[in-house]
Amino acid sequence: MKSINIVECKNEDDLKEVAILAEKIWHEFFPGIISEAQIDYMVEQFQSFDAMQDQVKHQQYHYHKVYEGDELVGYIGLQNQPDRLFLSKLYLKDLARGKHYATEMFEYVKKQAEKYCYSSIYLTCNKYNKHSLAVYEKFGFQWIDSVQTDIGNGFIMDDYFLEYRLGTFL
Repeated sequence: MKSINIVECKNEDDLKEVAILAEKIWHEFFPGIISEAQIDYMVEQFQSFDAMQDQVKHQQYHYHKVYEGDELVGYIGLQNQPDRLFLSKLYLKDLARGKHYATEMFEYVKKQAEKYCYSSIYLTCNKYNKHSLAVYEKFGFQWIDSVQTDIGNGFIMDDYFLEYRLGTFL
């Protein structure tokens, strides 16, 4: 069984690689869930190099590249918050799905949360992204809220908030 290697992004070149991959993944995964126009808008606003660079510099994000052998197959985006870790992005290329890599990626995310002594990890997920919702539920995430967010340009994110509780830290 193949495994993955996860490496934290250290520089702009790393972020550029992730942004290029993000655009590919979003265009292969999200049609049928949101419109092509919304995909383009969200990639530009949240998944582009400029957006990621701003998130790292000003919003306490950190990005991690996921490799299968020498091939970049996915990425993780995390945001440190005062009381919990925000799992902003956990994505895999189509050909890397179904290999239990998401499970390995989530174990890595849990270790990141434990490193900072967080008691929980939370995320948002589109209500119509049934596959990802099922995966997160299998990981032990609980649905805690539902929200519609105006993200501009006439687009709405229609999401569930999900939370994973870690052990108690003193």
